[in-house]
Amino acid sequence: QVQLVESGGGLVQAGGSLRLSCAASGSIFSINAMAWYRQAPGNQRELVAKITSGGNTNYVDSVKGRFTISRDNAKNTVYLQMNSLKPEDTAVYYCNAEISTYNDLRRNAYWGQGTQVTVSS
Repeated sequence: QVQLVESGGGLVQAGGSLRLSCAASGSIFSINAMAWYRQAPGNQRELVAKITSGGNTNYVDSVKGRFTISRDNAKNTVYLQMNSLKPEDTAVYYCNAEISTYNDLRRNAYWGQGTQVTVSS
């Protein structure tokens, strides 16, 4: 019923930039918070950045000042602009959204398939 499709990952040198996008589609009634998580090999998945439906944001300390999360509510899309990338940012990045559908008005969490970000030193 609901799909989150991510794009924008890839290989970049340290100090470079990437912009991730995640578009939600399907029988969507409303979207509450949207977020980006990441998981590096051997590590647990961690929250990178989150944005509420009202535009309030929060970030994990390690990316503050370098990453910016934003959303386009008309397009049901969330973005993650990543600047000054470091090798330790290398991970699979996952999109997450709290979505109510026309068939189920409860807020359920949906995940994208993940996109690889690799930062070389």
